[in-house]
Amino acid sequence: MKLTEDVAKSMAMAKVFKDNTAKITHIDIFKAGDQAGSSLITASDDETFHLYNMNSGILTKTIRSGKYGCGVTKFTHSPSCVIMASKKNDESLRYLSLHDNRYLRYFKGHKDKVVSLAMSPANDIFISGAIDDTVRLWDLRAPECLGQLTVSGRPCVSFDPQGLVFSTAISQNTIKLYDMRSFDKGPFDTFKVDHKNVEWTGMKFSNDGKYILLSTSESVVILIDAFNGTKTQTYSGFLNDNGSVLEASFSPDCQFVLSGSEDGTIHVWNTLSGQEVTVWRGHAHAVGCVQWNPKKMCVVSACTNLVFWLPPLPS
Repeated sequence: MKLTEDVAKSMAMAKVFKDNTAKITHIDIFKAGDQAGSSLITASDDETFHLYNMNSGILTKTIRSGKYGCGVTKFTHSPSCVIMASKKNDESLRYLSLHDNRYLRYFKGHKDKVVSLAMSPANDIFISGAIDDTVRLWDLRAPECLGQLTVSGRPCVSFDPQGLVFSTAISQNTIKLYDMRSFDKGPFDTFKVDHKNVEWTGMKFSNDGKYILLSTSESVVILIDAFNGTKTQTYSGFLNDNGSVLEASFSPDCQFVLSGSEDGTIHVWNTLSGQEVTVWRGHAHAVGCVQWNPKKMCVVSACTNLVFWLPPLPS
């Protein structure tokens, strides 16, 4: 099935999971290799991780993390391992084996809460951004930090699709691009986004590497050109009156942008025109997480409940 506006308009709740007792704060779909799109992990304020098989649509494992809580969580290049940030007791990052619920490595250095993580699509390097005014680079194979950048405000981090470039979004509407091979020499480009000052809450490259999508603490999502920083489009019409962290995402073909909303809806726009294509309804609470499966015609969203959205089956 080809993704079109009519298909986007037809998407409906296909399965609802009620496995959590508090808000789901982070989700991640496995994106590497032949198993891309096969696994999903959620992290919740009820201090549990849930692992789902997206091929069968079932919950396969629950892991409790009462000691450290469940912060930002990302898959590594294995669907059985994740990097997770703590929410209490300390600010360490942890390399967790989901297979046997065992920490393989600790990464210590941040002095305050980690709010952004990105795993390189090319190797075992990952980046973390914290509200201690630092962004740090790490390698899964070693506990020591590879490098540190000083920033201001809440940082967002992301890799380009090839893993050659990483970007940081910081206060004062500033985006900085770094070459992975020489990040210690500083950014090779800096963009000032032409918009009133806002707090960035999320940043993602499009799969074709042409655009960067910026979520904010207000009722607007911004699209910029990844090569020159020009503001290409803005998306609005959703609710974010309380400064919530609401995830925005591209469809795999970059044709659509979608975002959660505080009123329990999900808004879908045409990426280039900015025109709203449809609004999906069904969540009872604010939708903070929304991602498109990289290989399947399926969208995952979360409030306290987790939802799989699918188009109707062909007759």
